[in-house]
Amino acid sequence: MKIILASGSPRRRELMKYISDDFEAVSLDVDETLPTDIEQMKASEYLARIKAKAASEQYPDMIVIGCDTTVICGNSILGKPSDKSDCIRCIQELSGRTHQVVTGCALIYRDKIMSFSEVTDVTFRKLSHDEITAYADTDEPYDKAGGYGIQGKASGLIQSIDGDFFNVVGLPVTRLFNELKKFINMIKEN
Repeated sequence: MKIILASGSPRRRELMKYISDDFEAVSLDVDETLPTDIEQMKASEYLARIKAKAASEQYPDMIVIGCDTTVICGNSILGKPSDKSDCIRCIQELSGRTHQVVTGCALIYRDKIMSFSEVTDVTFRKLSHDEITAYADTDEPYDKAGGYGIQGKASGLIQSIDGDFFNVVGLPVTRLFNELKKFINMIKEN
């Protein structure tokens, strides 16, 4: 059964290849405004469902997977930095602290929908101002939630992770693989 990955992320597209070769990635413009009263840990799953539903309207006879990743530090969701000073602010906030990376995934096929969130704890080492500025001077942080890419130069900023490494990159490969198998079995039974 053909799968649509509703994501423009090149990292998610690469990771999806670990799950299936039979997929097509599509990028859609959707309103990613969060409701003001949403719980932080539910934000990614909410956005994943919106993305999956939008793609499902265009591909109604295919399994659609929508994904979204948020970085939560304390009481803040750290989005993609808008500029260098915003990147520096994000990395300063993460320095010496543990935060949560939450990836929400939603699977849709016709009237069937299921979703889940995967959480990984990431701890940054205490960083100097020079280390933070040097990282902000690279091209890496600006298209990533929280302003860093664990699979790249930011790997040197990390002290430890507790959970799925691939989840931090943007796709919880093992969990998605297992949930997708269950979802396909559910579809076949009905």
